[in-house]
Amino acid sequence: MILAEKIALLRKKKGWSQEELAYQSGVSRQSVSKWESGASVPDLERILTLSELFGVSTDYLLKEEIEAEPGFETLDLYNGDGLKRIGREEAENYMEAKINAAPKVAAAISGYILSPVVLLILTGLSEFKQPVISDDMASGLGIVFVLIMVGISTMFLVVNGMKMESYEFLQKENFHLEAGVEGIVRERLSKYTDSNRKYTMIGVFLCIICAVPMMFAIAFESSDFIITLCVDFILIIIAAAVYLFVLAGERKDCLQMLLQEGDYTVQKKLERKKTEHVSVIYWCIITAIYLGISFYTDNWHMTWIIWPSAGIMYAAVRTFVIASKANQS
Repeated sequence: MILAEKIALLRKKKGWSQEELAYQSGVSRQSVSKWESGASVPDLERILTLSELFGVSTDYLLKEEIEAEPGFETLDLYNGDGLKRIGREEAENYMEAKINAAPKVAAAISGYILSPVVLLILTGLSEFKQPVISDDMASGLGIVFVLIMVGISTMFLVVNGMKMESYEFLQKENFHLEAGVEGIVRERLSKYTDSNRKYTMIGVFLCIICAVPMMFAIAFESSDFIITLCVDFILIIIAAAVYLFVLAGERKDCLQMLLQEGDYTVQKKLERKKTEHVSVIYWCIITAIYLGISFYTDNWHMTWIIWPSAGIMYAAVRTFVIASKANQS
């Protein structure tokens, strides 16, 4: 066992994060990350400090042939616990696949929001005093475009989900990263932190300003067609904001998934297992309600509001289910 593996092993035995070990050792978190990835080696002074912090000898730290200190039990994190170990190659393959797919996933989700845009424009054109297109043709062509957009977006998400099936256990099961892998993942997370923050800020700004044209249109008593164009503008800007949110979220989520942090801690995974069936049932019901109401009322330009409302309600339903299961246990 090399020094990098021993440092990672001993740190986890103490239950410390890289930040905590860095504080105890008087170095930066990046230094600890490099130690554990094998990119650098602690100097003699730090070796002595680590020896005291972990309660092991310097010989144990420095000599690869010494696998364990007398009285030192090897952690279950690495032996005999039955959990899958994620090596460097597997982690890097997953990160590349997920990060490369992120823009396409973001575009697919934005496609759902953009799907009613053409329908709204055609509907507006059919309502002129001298209509450019008939109501029936506007509705027919518009709905066809909606279904095509939804179909393309759904197809990509399904295909992407199939490609990522081999990594599905990362978000459902507990696992361990081999020595050095955590440092690599944290470096990648640090690399994307600034850009993710910018994408989120821009997305929030777009959501705030998207209704401005609509406010002006209402204030100046604009025609119904102008109002319709303003609704289209809102959808386009929200779609752009969602694209940025999803792009940042996908990149951050895949890295937190490997680190088992954020929404992917052991506790959160247990909660997710409790509600996964509820999630499938809930969204199937919402989809049926959306299609039923939309086809019955023919108000596709209004019924899209069901989706954000359902998203807000889902958080409440999920919390209720988790609390109910906790009380039962």
